[in-house]
Amino acid sequence: MDYRTKEEQVADYLRERIISGVYARGSRLKQADIAEELRLSITPVREALKLLEAEGYVANDSYRGARVVPFDPTASAEILQLRLMLEAQLVRGAVDKASSKDIEELRALASEFEAAFKKGDRATARGINYRFHRRMYDIAAMPQTLHFVQILWARYPFDLINAVAGRGQDAIAEHDDILQAFAEGDASTAVLAMRKHIESGYTLLKPA
Repeated sequence: MDYRTKEEQVADYLRERIISGVYARGSRLKQADIAEELRLSITPVREALKLLEAEGYVANDSYRGARVVPFDPTASAEILQLRLMLEAQLVRGAVDKASSKDIEELRALASEFEAAFKKGDRATARGINYRFHRRMYDIAAMPQTLHFVQILWARYPFDLINAVAGRGQDAIAEHDDILQAFAEGDASTAVLAMRKHIESGYTLLKPA
């Protein structure tokens, strides 16, 4: 059962589409179009966009409406370090609380990611990757930490990293390493595997 409010569900849907690159940086987000797509009224969409504006995913202009915030490359190194610190806490919490059903759900998402990547459907693969990490961190039941991580994700160049040739294949292997540690209940190894996962993506941004 999903206990989130409608606006929280819409916000998560929009986060996924922004992070996956379906909504390009700088593009406009039209409330009416989103409401029609989700078969909802304007109200939860409007409230969701307010949540995303507070987190830094979108900027709102009284004349031009909401748009996806452009990526700021100068912030990446600091954001990387904050991600490593906070996501390590979420991984530890998730390993401690994960049930066999939780791990099965994560494995299913990892398999969906692999299938989408191998089909060449990068946008879908990026969206599934978001759901994989979000589901993992939900298991930790640390909502405040997850909230801060989502703010960091708003400023992180996932769309640029995932567009690099070969990144998807590396991510498949890294997901497997993380899930193996989950299955063994080994929080320390899971943290190291997640750290490698995050850092290996970041290195693709740095000039040779």
